[in-house]
Amino acid sequence: MSVEEPRNDLEAIASDQDFQVALQDPSRFLNRDLQWLRFNQRVLDLACDDRTPLLERVRFLAIYSNNLDEFFMKRVGGLRRQIDAGLGSIPNENISPSDQISRIRKRVEEMNRIQTACYKDQILPKLAAKGVELIRWKDMTPQEQEEAEHWYRRNVFPILTPLSVDPGHRFPFISNMSVSLGVMLRRPGESEQLFARVKVPELQERLYRVPDKLRFVLLQDIIEHNLDDLFPGMEILKVLPFRVTRNADVERDHEDAEDLLEQIQQQLRERRFAQVVRVEIGRKPNKKILRFLTEELDLNADDFYETTALLDNSVLNQIADLDIPGCHYRKWTPIAPRGLQTEESDIFSLIRSRDILVHHPYESFDASVEHFIENAAKDPKVLCIKQALYRTSGDSPFIPNLIRAAEAGKQVAVLVELRARFDEARNIHWARKLEDAGVHVAYGVVGLKTHTKTALVVRQEADGIRSYVHIGTGNYNSVTARLYEDLGLFTCDSDITEDIVDLFNYMTGRSRQRDYRKLLVAPVAMKRRFIEMIEREILLQTPERPGHIIAKMNQIEDRAVTDALYRASQAGVKVDLIVRGFCCLRPQVTNLSENIRVMSILGRFLEHSRIFWFSLGKEDPIDGEFYIGSADWMYRNLNRRVEAIVPIESKQLRKRLHAMLQVMLEDQLQVWEMHPDGSYTLRNVADMDPEDPQLVGTHETLMRLAESELHYDPLAEDE
Repeated sequence: MSVEEPRNDLEAIASDQDFQVALQDPSRFLNRDLQWLRFNQRVLDLACDDRTPLLERVRFLAIYSNNLDEFFMKRVGGLRRQIDAGLGSIPNENISPSDQISRIRKRVEEMNRIQTACYKDQILPKLAAKGVELIRWKDMTPQEQEEAEHWYRRNVFPILTPLSVDPGHRFPFISNMSVSLGVMLRRPGESEQLFARVKVPELQERLYRVPDKLRFVLLQDIIEHNLDDLFPGMEILKVLPFRVTRNADVERDHEDAEDLLEQIQQQLRERRFAQVVRVEIGRKPNKKILRFLTEELDLNADDFYETTALLDNSVLNQIADLDIPGCHYRKWTPIAPRGLQTEESDIFSLIRSRDILVHHPYESFDASVEHFIENAAKDPKVLCIKQALYRTSGDSPFIPNLIRAAEAGKQVAVLVELRARFDEARNIHWARKLEDAGVHVAYGVVGLKTHTKTALVVRQEADGIRSYVHIGTGNYNSVTARLYEDLGLFTCDSDITEDIVDLFNYMTGRSRQRDYRKLLVAPVAMKRRFIEMIEREILLQTPERPGHIIAKMNQIEDRAVTDALYRASQAGVKVDLIVRGFCCLRPQVTNLSENIRVMSILGRFLEHSRIFWFSLGKEDPIDGEFYIGSADWMYRNLNRRVEAIVPIESKQLRKRLHAMLQVMLEDQLQVWEMHPDGSYTLRNVADMDPEDPQLVGTHETLMRLAESELHYDPLAEDE
């Protein structure tokens, strides 16, 4: 079941065959927010697709909703601020913030209807067939209700705090993403109706499980049917469950901040009390409760979204975690790279022998990246460790290892990005622990976010000091490394290590370094270099060997890079873009981008790596240039963040990257192809052998490759 809307629904343009746009026409760029919604449609489609294992479908319903939550907090929140500031139109767009929000609402309502239908008409019946039931209070047997009431009295009732609103009690603060019950009640014999709010506690498990059965009831449903315990002697008239979303777009200008740590903490406090941008409510809401919420939260009717399904789909993760045979993707354990299969493996000797490329989650993150820092921390020959942390896990192994290294007398410097959205509090916590242990902690370059994924180890060896580096496409996060697809390069190439030394000096000190030997570094030169490389393809191509570019990333939005790609396409250069998220470039437009193809890959792993390949007019694609790194082709990455892209020079590693890209380009299972109007359709698999790698899909193909004897051997001879 596809959730793609009818073609041209949002953009109102002509058909693919007729649609043309000039290089100077503003309509050559698609709207970022509407394209992001189309990305989330593709996530929702995975939940609606019968080919997705049942409990993974349940998980994708939760992911879709979590994505939408963040979208409202970040993007709709920002539009609200623009409206409050009186802006008449969005910069570089012929649309006002109010019109943008109206378009967003229309699309979100349609997507939510599809989500509800998927949940009720597909997911619930299929779960029931597997013996799993999500039921209401009224569906429980009397004995089950009695057991649930006993559990509720012991585990929930003591932490509930009913808050009434009257002349003596102000309207309570409603926390972000919390589910509440709005209750209208009155005293017996009186006509005055009173409002009260009961917050559903954010317990670890918000579905009550009937003992010894796979029957689950929403915690809010149990509370609702036991409200008499909270309001004894009162007459309960109406109840309306609701969930509030607040604006998270409250970032300040940190350039003049005297104390960045203190300012980020203040920003977190402001976000907690930020403007409400959305309220999700049950169907057919009580008008008095709705009017009360509208007035007290300073909202209008378009800020409310009704649903007959769940208000908080994150509770579905509890169902998705059930162990039911045949209802999950096959279990996957990342493979330890050859030469790193044991804790005693000498990673430094391995890196000295040749560069190593690791591909997560197909290859083990803990046996490679964690092993690198752990060994550096305990190796007496290591003099210095430097690492840039953007997002890391709550139980990060990197923090104790860095602390251990500092306590052992090693020079340890860590760049902690305090402004990583929604991870600020965790990063503040880690920064303080590191500082308390004597680690040199820096918060980055003033006015820029530090997004680069880099680590440097300096080691005393027999022939002198040698530096080793890891440069990755993903965060130093042990949890997401099992779910996100990412790449990392280990090398001791002197030009690259010296570049990394200079980069850390730029991030932690007051270096004005602008020239690097091999790295592409943002914001100093990366954007200019990428545009030069795109234009170089035009110059180097011949009739026999047309230019060719393949770029894989999370999203593309930068207008200067997009225009460079348009010019390349007009000159005959073939461009293949693998873009998981939103893409603001229009592909396949006659006389503009007819040589550009855009595809999106979605599935069990989140495609997160960034890979860039330029043919250089070479006959053998392996002889072209390959790069990996942390930056998407977005304005923020290229202009407002510290990013690093590294060339892959080993022929063996270039072969490996090329093979990965070919698997993705030929995928007939997980690929969505983009059309000029910004819509997507899933590739038609036609009549193919079910075991054909193109039909098996990118993720399964690469898993099988990792398991096979053909898997990359870092000790193999480099041709």
